[in-house]
Amino acid sequence: MVKMSVRFIVGLFLLAAQLTLGARADEQYFPLQSYRVGPYAAAGSGFFGGFIDYLTLINQRDGGVNGVKLTWDECETQYEVERGVECYKRQKSRPGVAAWNPLSVGIAYAMIDDVTRDKTPLVTIDHGRTDSTDGRVFPYVFPLLLNPYSETSGIVTFIGSRVGGLEKLKGKKIIVLYHGSPYGRETIPIYELLAKKYGFTLQQIEVPHPGNEQQSQWLTIRRAKPDFVVLRGFGVMNPVALKTAQKVGYPAEKIIGNVWSNSEEDVIPAGSAAKGYIALTTQASGAVYPVVKEIIDKVYGANKGNLQDRKRIGSVYHNLGIVNGILNVEAIRIAQEKFGHRTLTGDEIRWGFEHLRLDPARVEALGAKGLFHSINVTCEDHEGQGRVTFQQWDGQHWKVISDWIAPDWALLRPIIEKSANAYAQQNKITPRTCQDDS
Repeated sequence: MVKMSVRFIVGLFLLAAQLTLGARADEQYFPLQSYRVGPYAAAGSGFFGGFIDYLTLINQRDGGVNGVKLTWDECETQYEVERGVECYKRQKSRPGVAAWNPLSVGIAYAMIDDVTRDKTPLVTIDHGRTDSTDGRVFPYVFPLLLNPYSETSGIVTFIGSRVGGLEKLKGKKIIVLYHGSPYGRETIPIYELLAKKYGFTLQQIEVPHPGNEQQSQWLTIRRAKPDFVVLRGFGVMNPVALKTAQKVGYPAEKIIGNVWSNSEEDVIPAGSAAKGYIALTTQASGAVYPVVKEIIDKVYGANKGNLQDRKRIGSVYHNLGIVNGILNVEAIRIAQEKFGHRTLTGDEIRWGFEHLRLDPARVEALGAKGLFHSINVTCEDHEGQGRVTFQQWDGQHWKVISDWIAPDWALLRPIIEKSANAYAQQNKITPRTCQDDS
């Protein structure tokens, strides 16, 4: 009788502790450092809307991941580093944290030491610190699908294809118009390196945040008469760039946007100035893919969709959020097969991300054939091979105009490792061997 009473009391204590901490044992929690106001609200609302829509689909359709319900809440950052750090401190105490997905270079940089100490994955899809691709030095940081250097390589390769081959770039003139932020400046050295390798003339011009005024920059571009302009923008900078280019007479089809200059919110406000504009992407737009159709049917059909404007379903940012949801959920699913069908620790989910291998067949099984290509993450490669494609705006829709392009890993990998090793020495980190965590 005494033993049963003790067990009963212990059980009550554990139940009370769980309720106090705000999570049950069968929940996996996503803390979302979102931004739905400010100059980058279009990106934030679309991306986090798609992410939440996919998590909702998994709960609605499957009851979670192997019985583990997915939960989340949002903390508004307004894309500001200080607010993002405050959100991290506020949200990290809740049990069952799966991964952080801030969609902000500045916030991500500020979190690297914290997530490493707390052993929780930090996902920086299509952005982030380039050398975090080297998982031996950055075990908890995952620049999935694309890092800034592989993006740059893909853009130069695509421009080469427009002039008849990379060897024909010699003597051409390229201007990079970049956002005045750590994100915008990160590719400066790699463009310089590729200019030397292929012999094109390079000029890089900064646009101060947020990018509402660009008249002087485009007058400089008009005088320089480049063969191509690379638009490395974000938010309001992009439609302003396209409209200003039209004013000075620079053709939109000669402007190549990067992965954060590729959305409907970048081109629709620019009107006719955007027609013919080309941009890189890691995932297609449109609502024709089975997973998007299923979200429309099961999530929005049940009035549980996250986007207020249904016209944005299937847009670039919404679809990127869906793909991000797929990658996060599949990392959990993979980790569960090793550690059990239960709420996992951040370190266990880190293992799942490092074994996130979705070939085209698995992508198709997930209802995402054509939405994105594939991903193959390893301990050494936290990006997953970095394939990109290019799309052109016809005035109404994006049309894919290229095959999937792989980055020049022979050139990039030694640079990434050199930078990662320097970071390791500076921070007294001993890189992993990647052989003891299979």
